[in-house]
Amino acid sequence: MVYSLNILATFEILINFDYATKVSFKHVLYILFFVLGTSTIWAQNTAILKGQLTDNNKPIEGASIAVVGSTKGVTSDKNGYFKLIIPAEKDVMVGITFIGYHSVQEKFNLKTNESFTYNVTLKKSTTTISEFEFQEEKNRGGTMVKIQPNLASGFTSSSGSFEAILKTLPGVSSNNELSSQYSVRGGNYDENLIYVNDIEIFRPFLIRSGQQEGLSFINSDMVESVEFSAGGFDAKYGDKMSSVLDIQYKEPDDFEGSATLSLQGVLFNFGGSSKNHRFTYLNGFRYKTNKYVLQSLDTDGDYRPSFYDVQTYLTYDISEKWEIGFLGNVARNKYYFIPGTRETDFGTINEALQLTVYFDGQEVDQYQTYFGAITNTFRPKANTELKLITSAYRDLEDEKYDIEGGYRIDELERDLSKDNFGDVKYNRGIGTFLDHARNQLDATVFNVEHKGRSIKEKHITHWGVKYQHEFIKDKISEWGIIDSTGYLTPHPSDSVGYTNPEAQANQLLELNYLLKSKVELNSNRYSAYIQRDWRWEKDTVKYTFTLGTRGNYWDLNREFLFSPRGSFSIQPNWKHDYLFRISGGVYYQPPFYREMRFFDGSINKEIKSQRSYQAVLGADHNFKAWNRPFKFVAELYYKHMENVIPYELDNVRIRYYAKNNAKAYAIGSDFKINGEFVKGVESWFSLSVMKTQEDILDDFYYDYYNSDGEKIISGYSVNDIAVDSVRIEPGYIPRPTDQRVNFSLYFQDYLPKLPSLKMHIALYYGMGLPFGPNNKHERYQQTFRMPAYRRVDLGFSYVIKDERKESKNGMLRNLKNAWISVEVFNLLQINNVISYLWVEDVTGRNYAVPNYLTSRQLNVKLHVDF
Repeated sequence: MVYSLNILATFEILINFDYATKVSFKHVLYILFFVLGTSTIWAQNTAILKGQLTDNNKPIEGASIAVVGSTKGVTSDKNGYFKLIIPAEKDVMVGITFIGYHSVQEKFNLKTNESFTYNVTLKKSTTTISEFEFQEEKNRGGTMVKIQPNLASGFTSSSGSFEAILKTLPGVSSNNELSSQYSVRGGNYDENLIYVNDIEIFRPFLIRSGQQEGLSFINSDMVESVEFSAGGFDAKYGDKMSSVLDIQYKEPDDFEGSATLSLQGVLFNFGGSSKNHRFTYLNGFRYKTNKYVLQSLDTDGDYRPSFYDVQTYLTYDISEKWEIGFLGNVARNKYYFIPGTRETDFGTINEALQLTVYFDGQEVDQYQTYFGAITNTFRPKANTELKLITSAYRDLEDEKYDIEGGYRIDELERDLSKDNFGDVKYNRGIGTFLDHARNQLDATVFNVEHKGRSIKEKHITHWGVKYQHEFIKDKISEWGIIDSTGYLTPHPSDSVGYTNPEAQANQLLELNYLLKSKVELNSNRYSAYIQRDWRWEKDTVKYTFTLGTRGNYWDLNREFLFSPRGSFSIQPNWKHDYLFRISGGVYYQPPFYREMRFFDGSINKEIKSQRSYQAVLGADHNFKAWNRPFKFVAELYYKHMENVIPYELDNVRIRYYAKNNAKAYAIGSDFKINGEFVKGVESWFSLSVMKTQEDILDDFYYDYYNSDGEKIISGYSVNDIAVDSVRIEPGYIPRPTDQRVNFSLYFQDYLPKLPSLKMHIALYYGMGLPFGPNNKHERYQQTFRMPAYRRVDLGFSYVIKDERKESKNGMLRNLKNAWISVEVFNLLQINNVISYLWVEDVTGRNYAVPNYLTSRQLNVKLHVDF
């Protein structure tokens, strides 16, 4: 078959290193569109069934409409409308189902290209779900929360990523607007699962800061549905300890597209289907440059970031029971930076300091990723679905920099009565540093996976098995040197005081840090899961119960994991609408390459998986205020963690200690209220209170005291001769993600007399994260607190064209929607701190100089749908 051969050819490009690194961007586009072009060789007669679902004249959103025995189905939108493509010129049975309502089945025999309107009023039911329920995971009693994907395109954020909207949800936090990464309930960035069309998505490894990150994998304009869980998720999802994000891409019925143009880049997407609707295609191109935003950072210089990617999602119905799909992505991100100067004020009112750095050199980072996946979906029966998924991911990363900086630390005049208040009073010290790196990483991940589910009258069974092969090749060559006022730190021995220079020891050039390693790693992982969901109703009280387990084996450390998980919910028949749920289980975090690597670049092949026992107790309440719908959600959770691998967090770079030598816990509560605070638009407020700490089992240190009984502090104590010492065992200390309080809101509004003019605001507050000196890798020293993260992003948009209204303008007539927006990033001009630069003088005194994030910036965006 021509189509299959083209798909395999594209897949081969993505997984073959020698070819993939040579293929040009033009060739990739040619191959993808050649596949698309060959789709027109098939033909099948189809018709359109459309209509509206209601209950007492109220629209029903989220109901399932599908051809019985077919792999495809649709859901009704917020107004209850649906449109389903069905075979023509023959009898077709269509099933309509929604939890809490009687299912409807109707037979149709439509003519080719006929469009038939079928409006249905569903009746409430007390029976269990029927076998045609295709959206069973999206029920209210489950652990996943549904997010409206259309909110992402208009969301105001500096990163422009889909994940930005997640940062306003309870339990989710981030103190970096330039990054798409996020922390959930005290976990780090590596503890979050992301799936697109049931395929796990991987991220680059070497990224150090948000400005290098580039594009997230998720293209928000291609998204059909979004579900998210902040913990206690089901066994059918993978082995991570924090969260899961489950995304499905669209399968367009008709030709559609969108384009976005802003100061941050360009997005263009288009999709559609063949005349017989058996073949669908969805393609996206994105180009992003955050040069404009980076110009507001403390370090002046020449920023030349360039990020782009191409995605395609293709499906073809070989028969009514068999569908084949292809998801492909090619991304190339380049970060080029020539630093100039930096001037940062820091310290306190009693000790106001200023760091000035003059740079020389450059940094060039490149991240290239190639991804391809083929999915075969087969439904031998109306209630059975079988999937075979094969995917390959290739990650080529290259990090090069040679940056020299001459710096000076000055004390500022703090006397308000002086004319030179705020100016340099005197110099504390000068120095020079030189950082060098030539790092390369080549990673390949190949998967073969089978997933299935069987829908019965009283339960749904999920199962799956997966094989994953990983090949990683890593080369590290990195070092740094510091020269403080003519003296290197660390300070080597010298000839001062020697009467005979020949008697002195050989002098070596001591580097501040040095990393040299070459690693090649081949390994295989095997995993499987089985899960069953029960839903029933008795005496008008609704129950759900889910029980499942996962197994995982990794041949590198020869470790087998067993992970049982479950959840239970009850919706009592009370006057007010409440639902209560409890979920939890055993969650493992099998180590990937980054967790295995020591600070010196060597690998610990005996490292074990981190283990977490989790319990989540939650409740939600649906109610009306001002005659408009609202929902309040509250959850209380506890995590007990063992075999924990400690780590340090610097910006978005995670560096692990590569040892299972800690235990930890996280406890907290999340609250969210969302609804129509303004009629017709959704807004929400989120509040999270959390505490997470760890106890490193083998850490200790000594406090040294001089003859005066004073504790010796390096660089400060005059009498630094120790005569006594005390051993200190730190015990539990805050984890790097210990953000005690986190509050966020997303609010939308519009002018009543001019509803086309809209406003949306995103506000974030996060209590300061722990930090400390990162050059000695002693976790007990990293217990200071950064200032709180505070940020407000504001956007105004004007709707030029609305698809619900016809336009007489010839240019706008062919557009569905069009709007223009003006966005203000960091409206309050708050200098948020992302990390610290540690500067050491020859006396051993350390200065923590804050690295600030972006200041206030303006962005203009134009978006059209066609």
